[in-house]
Amino acid sequence: MKELSNKTNLQILHEDNHIIVINKRVGDIVQGDKTGDKPLSEVVKEYIKDKYNKPGEVFLGVVHRLDRPTTGIVVFARTSKALTRLNEMFSNRETQKTYWAVVKNKPEKAEDTLVHFLKRNEKNNTSKAHLKEVPDSKMAKLDYKIIKELNSYFVLEIDLHTGRHHQIRAQLSAIGSPIKGDLKYGFDRSNPDGGIHLHARKLVFIHPVSKEKLEIVAAVPNNSVWNAI
Repeated sequence: MKELSNKTNLQILHEDNHIIVINKRVGDIVQGDKTGDKPLSEVVKEYIKDKYNKPGEVFLGVVHRLDRPTTGIVVFARTSKALTRLNEMFSNRETQKTYWAVVKNKPEKAEDTLVHFLKRNEKNNTSKAHLKEVPDSKMAKLDYKIIKELNSYFVLEIDLHTGRHHQIRAQLSAIGSPIKGDLKYGFDRSNPDGGIHLHARKLVFIHPVSKEKLEIVAAVPNNSVWNAI
């Protein structure tokens, strides 16, 4: 596993008085969990405290999360007003999220809309994609298209319509195209850094306070497969 983010190696994509947007690295957890590892939210708090010489506790609101092995855009709120508005935007799907994924098996169609019903398994922290509704399942929808063919892999661009647990990972696995490195969803071997080739590439949303339209793009990680793109 790669060295986790600390306040000196944060990749900051946007920063103002109300929000801060980070390009998350492989292995970072956005919020504290049972592992006890230091979460990205605490790293960002330390950065803000140091940079702005803030006394006492720093406010930072977690708006959404990315899976630990994935990379890309994560938004944090620096004020309670921004947090309330961002929470509403994300829950009402008023944001446009675009992901890139690298897969070995070419999907049957160059582009398609996938609709599945995902059922979460809390015990092993996975979601299974079903073609028809099953008890306790949630509808999941995404669009994908192949944007690049590499020597051994295919790069997909994905636009989410819903935000379900492990949605992209489970849905791509269900069509026979698991993401590179994703052992949990059927890829045959892990990546050296313990991550998977799923990257939150672009986020478009209205700033919660200034109301300006923000379009944020995150550079892909520096490794041989991503660099080939």
